[in-house]
Amino acid sequence: MSTRDFVEKDYYKVLGVPKDATEAEIKKAYRKLAREYHPDANKGDAKAEERFKEISEANDVLGDPKRRKEYDEARSLFGAGGFRAGGGGAGGPAGFNFDLGDLFGGAAGGQAGGFGGGLGDVFGGLFNRGTAGTRAQPRRGQDIETEVTLSFTEAVEGATVPLRMSSQAPCKACAGTGDKNGTPRVCPTCVGTGQVSRSQGGGFALSDPCKDCKGRGLIAQDPCEVCRGSGRATSSRTMQVRIPAGVSDGQRIRLRGKGAPGERNGPAGDLYVVVHVEPHPVFGRKGDNLTVTVPVTFPEAALGGEVRVPTLGGPPVTLRIPAGTPNGRTMRARGKGAVRKDGTRGDLLVTIEVAVPRDVSGKALEALESYRDATAGEDPRAELFKAAKGA
Repeated sequence: MSTRDFVEKDYYKVLGVPKDATEAEIKKAYRKLAREYHPDANKGDAKAEERFKEISEANDVLGDPKRRKEYDEARSLFGAGGFRAGGGGAGGPAGFNFDLGDLFGGAAGGQAGGFGGGLGDVFGGLFNRGTAGTRAQPRRGQDIETEVTLSFTEAVEGATVPLRMSSQAPCKACAGTGDKNGTPRVCPTCVGTGQVSRSQGGGFALSDPCKDCKGRGLIAQDPCEVCRGSGRATSSRTMQVRIPAGVSDGQRIRLRGKGAPGERNGPAGDLYVVVHVEPHPVFGRKGDNLTVTVPVTFPEAALGGEVRVPTLGGPPVTLRIPAGTPNGRTMRARGKGAVRKDGTRGDLLVTIEVAVPRDVSGKALEALESYRDATAGEDPRAELFKAAKGA
């Protein structure tokens, strides 16, 4: 229903009630006419269907006290087809007439009276009616969420994985119409728009999806047995999805337009992929850096030396261990970590762990005992107790 219709149509005449009719009288008149002209009772009668639309439209306005008040005020302001100002007669010196075609934009689309595009935009926003008519609008497809489990290496390097998904798509049996014969009828409640307006007072209204047709604007006359009249059915598909390098456990990736298909040429929804990463027996991860713990002997830690360190998917690297390296020190192998978004790599963080032998015998035992005797005067815990007393 256009803005011009809202002002020009006489809904009281459509329902056959006086302008001072009560809510009960309006409801009674609507029910009587709706039963008489309902499409189910007049199959194949185009005039009856059109009459039913007019009746539903009139009840939608007059049956809502706030919208009825807005309608009465608009009719009072603009009369029955013309706008009169100054109190004079047509063409007289004290007054002048405008045709509603000038005010709201006639069929020719002229700009009569200097009003440019007319007042259609103003009143279209005021009453939330617009000029789109009863054409159902495109609907965006639903978003889909799925999960994928990657190995540690796949998460670091990136991988292409197959995903099998189930989503709602247009029913193939009825071509998305919801009707077994492909001939659904226009929803009488929303008149095919899929939206029902709710008055918010002050001349404003909000639109909600129509409950009778669930926002589709159409109702199946003979519901499809596959989709039960909804026009949507569950379909499964498999697609290859590229998971970028450097994803982390629990990360949620959004793929635009890869979700469920839309209705009436509406855009597809989005696909959200939640990534789970399996742990690695050797490597760990901190952001863009990988971590690894490397055991070294006591002589290597005390005297220094070179040790070979494994990398993820590449050849080992050699690190120089300085003399006197304590247990737990972390060293860095640059460029051996996870792939960043810009294509560069993080670092490999190498934690030194001094390996203590469980069984010592022979020359090794003699050497350790000699070392113990040579360092008998040293107490590595002296500073600990000194600090404890001062605390």
